[in-house]
Amino acid sequence: MTRFRTTIDIQAPPERVWAALRDIEHWPAWTPTVTKVRLLDPGPAAVGTRAIVRQPKLPSACWQITEFAEGRSFTWIKRSPGVLVTGRHCVEGTANGSRATLSLDFSGPLGSFITRLTRGLNKGYLTLEARGLKKHAEAGVRPQVSKR
Repeated sequence: MTRFRTTIDIQAPPERVWAALRDIEHWPAWTPTVTKVRLLDPGPAAVGTRAIVRQPKLPSACWQITEFAEGRSFTWIKRSPGVLVTGRHCVEGTANGSRATLSLDFSGPLGSFITRLTRGLNKGYLTLEARGLKKHAEAGVRPQVSKR
């Protein structure tokens, strides 16, 4: 398994950072690494929620939430032939606001091969996502939570 991970401190309350992370449909508003998200399941994000995510330079992918801790974190997976990608999104409070940790794990028979091919893209995307989340949360924008 190969992991990509980034952590960023955000001068905003954890509730605001969490609101942005859990509102998956609105990620394109704050990160250039996601151009479109379409939820396949009604209701707020929870274990089992699936979403089709479009990203530049990558094929559309169906992600499914496998772990969900309200206010703190969620994990989702994407399966492809020979590869399992696990994405984690965590928020914790700090003395000055919040700390967000974003990571991607690649496993499976082709995981190492895909990791070598996409190393630069994955590192760059995680950095852009963390910076976008920080800017969005610190601006005080309250994302609109979908009421599907």
